[in-house]
Amino acid sequence: MASVSGCDIREDRYYWVEKHVWVQQTEGDMVVLGMTDVAQHLASSLVAVTPKKVGKTIQRGKSVATVESGKFVGPVPTPVTGEILETNQSLVGDPQLANRDPYGEGWIVRLKVPDWAGESTELPTGEAAVAAYGAYLEQEGITCD
Repeated sequence: MASVSGCDIREDRYYWVEKHVWVQQTEGDMVVLGMTDVAQHLASSLVAVTPKKVGKTIQRGKSVATVESGKFVGPVPTPVTGEILETNQSLVGDPQLANRDPYGEGWIVRLKVPDWAGESTELPTGEAAVAAYGAYLEQEGITCD
């Protein structure tokens, strides 16, 4: 894991940097999606996470869930088109899981992504993701300290 402006960025994920979401391929065309450490810092203490329903197909750029904190209410967009296979009910019951463990237990949904091979090429991962996030955070003046 890399630290950029005090924010944790995991190199094993694919990122939509400007929207502060990550996806990780789990097997074949299956991925898990969550908010980044940057997102949970910006939102602060989450009080609600409301995912869309299992079975729903969500187009790239559309919301898979709504998150709410004392500072923010807004969508969690998906960087890939896919069908929701599972929602994190532990997160629904304890929204602060996303604050405590955004890359682990704080995941939001699991998706089946028909064109993972094509869509993933548009998302930075590894060192490229760390560099892209670093440039974005510097440009926006965002830190997680």
